[in-house]
Amino acid sequence: MRRATRHRGRLLALVAAVVVAFSGLVVRLGQVQLAEADGLAARAAALDTRTIVVPALRGRILDRAGRVLADNRTSTVVTLERRVLADDRPAAEEEVRDVAAVLGLPAADLLGRTWLCGEPGAPGAPACWSGSPQVPVPLATDVDPVRALALVEQPGRFPGVAVTSTPVRSYPRPEGALAAQVLGYLGRATAEDVAADPSLTPDELVGRAGLEQQYDRELRGTPGRTVVSVDPRGLVTGVVSRTDPVPGRDLVTSLDAVVQASAERALAAEMRRTRTRGWPADSGAVVVLDPRTGAVAALASAPTYDPNVWTGGISAADYARLTGARSGTPLLSRATDVGFAPASTMKPASVAAAVRDGRSLGASYDCPAVYRIGDRDFHNYESAPQGHISLARALEISCDTVFYQLAYSAWQRQGGLAARSTTPDPFAATARGLGLGAPTGIDLPSESAGRIPDRTWRQDQWEQQRADLCRRARTGYPEVADRERRSFLTAVARENCASGWQLRAGDAANFAIGQGDVLATPLQMAVAYAAIANGGTVRTPRLAAALVDPVSGERARVAAGPAHRAPMTAATDAYLRAGLRRVVTSGTAAGAFRTMPADWPVAGKTGTGEVVGKRDTSWFVSYAPASRPRWVVAAVVAQGGNGSDTAAPVARAVHLTLRGLG
Repeated sequence: MRRATRHRGRLLALVAAVVVAFSGLVVRLGQVQLAEADGLAARAAALDTRTIVVPALRGRILDRAGRVLADNRTSTVVTLERRVLADDRPAAEEEVRDVAAVLGLPAADLLGRTWLCGEPGAPGAPACWSGSPQVPVPLATDVDPVRALALVEQPGRFPGVAVTSTPVRSYPRPEGALAAQVLGYLGRATAEDVAADPSLTPDELVGRAGLEQQYDRELRGTPGRTVVSVDPRGLVTGVVSRTDPVPGRDLVTSLDAVVQASAERALAAEMRRTRTRGWPADSGAVVVLDPRTGAVAALASAPTYDPNVWTGGISAADYARLTGARSGTPLLSRATDVGFAPASTMKPASVAAAVRDGRSLGASYDCPAVYRIGDRDFHNYESAPQGHISLARALEISCDTVFYQLAYSAWQRQGGLAARSTTPDPFAATARGLGLGAPTGIDLPSESAGRIPDRTWRQDQWEQQRADLCRRARTGYPEVADRERRSFLTAVARENCASGWQLRAGDAANFAIGQGDVLATPLQMAVAYAAIANGGTVRTPRLAAALVDPVSGERARVAAGPAHRAPMTAATDAYLRAGLRRVVTSGTAAGAFRTMPADWPVAGKTGTGEVVGKRDTSWFVSYAPASRPRWVVAAVVAQGGNGSDTAAPVARAVHLTLRGLG
């Protein structure tokens, strides 16, 4: 009995201990389930889930009348489950060849998409797939829906193949307007993009140029996110959660599709005609803007291309064509990104500069055939000797020698060769005050600053190039076969080695007629003439007018850029406007505008830029109506000949379109 009692006691104690231990386990399990559930779930999700970004529907780009310049359309896409490739790549590749045969597409193009960019064996971009490894492989986009249906109807033959519809960017070309360089294009976000912009996620499409890049955040919207479960191979097994994307906002621009198309047609047509006359006419641009606001109605550039080439992914051949020199690098905007010698279109700025330098608008100035500076003769290009004439007449007939004299006398008063790099120069200062020599600030991601080669610029250039110049002064140019040219280049190197920082008299003379080292973009010249047309205000050009929420319709106006007063008096401005009108009625542009309707009087200036090693650049910068300017039109054709022969007819065609707008 006693033994039994002791045994029962030990048993009870053991039971009690077990109960206590079990109670502790229950409590711990409760803590785990209740207090730590979120943490465990998060850790589990991190181990076996992936987050896939669902892009938002991109906002549209519209012209000022609501015509769609950039849109979204539905594309038929054939995809392949990644598990098919993971299970048996040789069999999968054979299946892909069969898919290509059904779709009528090259098998090599589809096979390239089965590889992730960067993995061993993958072809180079853009042939490989740069997207997420957690989504089905898009073998082909924009396929024939009827052919794609044949794939779906044979699941046994095409396991893992699916046909879906997805929105892709499209460029509808309203009224025939391309506007390729203005609109830009899209590309997949890179690791560098994501690191620079926390709002970006991998695999998103982002703007790579033009308005698509400038207003990318607003157009892109907010992407959605789908959390999927994956197996140990990284293949999707199910959907855990989903957050819907928020669409981007529409961008309303100041562009006018009718005007843009007119500018593109006029430029292309005149370049073709110019080539029949023996001129290369290899590139050009047209800018149309409102001088009252700075709103840009057209930016045409040639050569150009169809922006739809980017839709669904660009081929390697098309990309090479767009970036190759042989095709004229059509991705490059000649309206904003390329500087040309402005030639005589610079002369209104030089008149304003001469007035700042103390010259009188009421005086007369000699216009000889030749003006000698030192041991060099400077000739008139477009006009014969005229005797003593007014500055307005000098603009009208484009007398170079008048401007050589104005610049040379100003250079002498500044100290000539002895002047310091900081010596004020009214010609350079006036040009800068009219917006030359610096980016205009247009709302585009890239823009050339042009060049105003004043004394400071020359000092900087000389310091950068001095070592090479002095080396050439010692060694010459033995690689140049022509003896005379070799001697000339060596002499120039010796002179520049010793005093290349100096602004010489010839440099000043050339600057006054827009030659030498001065460069300006067509947009910069349009801004400068807009200041003359509007009474003296230099305005920042703008493309964007408003952003519109696609759901609520709420419209947010895009603010105008800064403005400043041009460095000229009201009297000088009125004088220039009268002179520029005479250029068209009886001067160098009269022939091109002889049949222009009387109710649309045009004022402007021709220019013929001389370029070393190339043919002349043709310019015409203008505005109309001359009495109450509403539009500025700047046209340029590289290697196009005289301004009156090529650029002026381009501008005339655009002015006729503008007149028809009412």
